[in-house]
Amino acid sequence: ASNQNYVVRIDSNSNLQNSSKDVEMVLNSGRSKLVSLAVIFAISGLLVTLAMAQSNSEGNSNADLPATSEAAEFNATDNAWMLFCSALVLFMTAPGLAMFYSGLVRRKNVVSVMMQCLFLMCMMTLIWALWGYSFAFGGSNPYFGNSEYLFMNNVAIDEGGMPLTESGLPQMTFMIFQGMFFIITPALICGAFAERMKFSAMVIFSAVWGTLVYCPLCHWVWDGGILAFGESHAIAGGALDFAGGTVVHISSGISALVCAMFIGKRIGIGTSDLRPHNLTYTAIGAAMLWFGWFGFNAGSELASDGVAASAFVVTHFAAAAGGFAWAAIEWLQRGKPSVLGTASGAVAGLVCITPAAGFVNMMPAIAMGLSGGAICYVTCGVVKRKLGYDDSLDGFGIHGVGGIVGALFTGVFASELISGKDQANGIFYSFDANGLSLLLGQIAAIVVTIVFSIVMTFIILKAIDLSIGLRISADQEECGLDQTDHGEEGYIF
Repeated sequence: ASNQNYVVRIDSNSNLQNSSKDVEMVLNSGRSKLVSLAVIFAISGLLVTLAMAQSNSEGNSNADLPATSEAAEFNATDNAWMLFCSALVLFMTAPGLAMFYSGLVRRKNVVSVMMQCLFLMCMMTLIWALWGYSFAFGGSNPYFGNSEYLFMNNVAIDEGGMPLTESGLPQMTFMIFQGMFFIITPALICGAFAERMKFSAMVIFSAVWGTLVYCPLCHWVWDGGILAFGESHAIAGGALDFAGGTVVHISSGISALVCAMFIGKRIGIGTSDLRPHNLTYTAIGAAMLWFGWFGFNAGSELASDGVAASAFVVTHFAAAAGGFAWAAIEWLQRGKPSVLGTASGAVAGLVCITPAAGFVNMMPAIAMGLSGGAICYVTCGVVKRKLGYDDSLDGFGIHGVGGIVGALFTGVFASELISGKDQANGIFYSFDANGLSLLLGQIAAIVVTIVFSIVMTFIILKAIDLSIGLRISADQEECGLDQTDHGEEGYIF
């Protein structure tokens, strides 16, 4: 059988030795899955216990909830907009990211990539509901969340009615919108270890990483923590991150690089044909990501207003500029622009504009998109080859580097003319008003995010590798994860 169509089958002609190996493979796989579930439940119990203990020690009460206002009135228009944006962000994970990534792998791994996205939609949602949202947005401690929203306490409708935020959004609407970010962020990392990590290891890694890396970063940036712009306790004055440059893209991109380097290269890289098996999937997936990204960025205004409109437009402009830049460079260098390059450039432009979407005007957005597309092209096409790491689907090259570029340019192009919500308090977003302090705040947040992501990701990977192992065997990798992890095939012809 060819490399792309290799399938393991046990029939009457199989010899006893191969059958024994297959039985042993199944038993080992079963033990790994049991260990995975045990670890997840153990971590869940420990975190819940710690959160409840912290809550009791702090003496939290419903009267102290910082995000709820008794005088707030339900805003039906904004609520409808935010529910729609929540659906758009979910659409980015599947089918968007699932199609984009699955087209880039070999045909024997297409099901495994789709399964990763679908399963993370399920598991990360449950984690977010049980403790993730509380750890990310609970309490006023600048370093850690607490048990304020544990098990959807103070979020669900109860005898006191429907809890509202200060802007009139239901707490559950804000919660579910933020939960969609929690889903897609670990899914982005999956592109770095595609085709070679155990599914059980991926499950444990995503659960722990979401809890110990994403939730703290989210709290630091978006819930008044140590990286929040304008807070007195913020590092270097804090950073602007409208929709996830640091929280989502830099964290996932840097963690993707650590994963790629820790788990090692795919077998056959440099000698075998590892080209994408279906660029049609990838092009469709990129278009779906572009569509869903309007909810990602414009929805982060949390209102249906002029800033949301501006974020919508600059998102589109940056994506177009990124795709154009990547295709143009390919055209000049190779004589032919590619659909893969154009799709990758569009995503790079989207990543780059994400932290700045609510702070920059349209012409700077185009400049950011062009820069993001060009710099990510160099990273994926030149730097990766020079350094020799196997970031399978360019999670670092696009999301990590694109997020860093976007965060830096946010410190240059941000303007209070776009988002003036803090002008009444004398806090201005523009480079002109803040000088180098705004840019220094962005740099500080980038550095903190990079260091924190590297250290925590390495610790998590090392722990998993020592317990159940990270990587599938050489025989399993040759066969493909579709068969070895899921017993399925993406194609039957």
